[in-house]
Order: sequence, then structure tokens, then C-alpha cells
Amino acid sequence: MSTDQIRVPDLADRPHRLTVERAMLALEHTLYAAWTEEFDRWFAAPGSVVMTAEPGAPFFFETESAQERGAPATRHPHYGRFLRLVPDRLVELTWVTGRDGTAGAETVVTVELSPHPIGTRLRLTHAGFYDEAARDNHETAWQAILARQDEVLTGSE
Repeated sequence: MSTDQIRVPDLADRPHRLTVERAMLALEHTLYAAWTEEFDRWFAAPGSVVMTAEPGAPFFFETESAQERGAPATRHPHYGRFLRLVPDRLVELTWVTGRDGTAGAETVVTVELSPHPIGTRLRLTHAGFYDEAARDNHETAWQAILARQDEVLTGSE
């Protein structure tokens, strides 16, 4: 499918966005694969990912978390579709989660990868939040998630 035919979300009434940058030890090709083929390696619950990395293709996965140690895990579904893909350089996708995430809004996550002396410079922009609180919660979460991603992908955990 041509990217000319892909409709991007209208974010006009949801102006809140964040940008997180991180110098990653993982190389560009490893990070690109993590965002397009291996979500369950670093983020999603194993066996929950349904994903084909091509513009316009929808995807689904779940994350799981427990409020306290030993408590049953709560499942958090994530839905979206790929908007733009440039191997080893760019992944842009929509991101839809529930009440405690994007509140059902189709937000846009853009991951830009470029060379960095220690590995890769990753710049993540997440746009389309209804309010500042959701944006701020995601900014904190993305910082922790990217740190975890780099640990898992480089075996430094």
C-alpha cells in the first residue's frame, strides 16, 4: 500500500505532545526490528503480538502489569496501524489504549533513529493527547520504557 493512501489522524483538537530523546547502546537495525517485529521481546506480553510491518497495516498487542507483587496481572490492550516506515531510520504508527493510556484517542508515535557515538540516537515523539496529565504520564513512562528497551536489546539488564 502506498503511503499516499494512508489517512493520518486529525490531531487538531488534541494538541498535547511530548518528545523524549535517548542515546541508546543498541544499533539502528536492532531498534527498528524491535519496533516493527519484536514488540514482545521488550514491551508486549509474549504471544500477544499481531503485527505486520507495512504502512497501513493494523497491529495489536497487550502489556501486563500487577499493581502489587503477587497480585493478578491486569491486561492492557494496544491497537494501532503503521503510518510510515523507513528501515533503520523511522517508524511512525498510531497508538490507541484505554482509559489509563490514550483514553481511546488515536495518537501518533514517531520514532526517529540516527547514528550516535555510543550506538543510536532515538527520538520519540508522541502526539495527540487530550490533556497535559495524559501527556505527562506518557512522558515519564516512555523514559522508563526506552531505558528498559535498551537493556533488553543489548543484554545489559
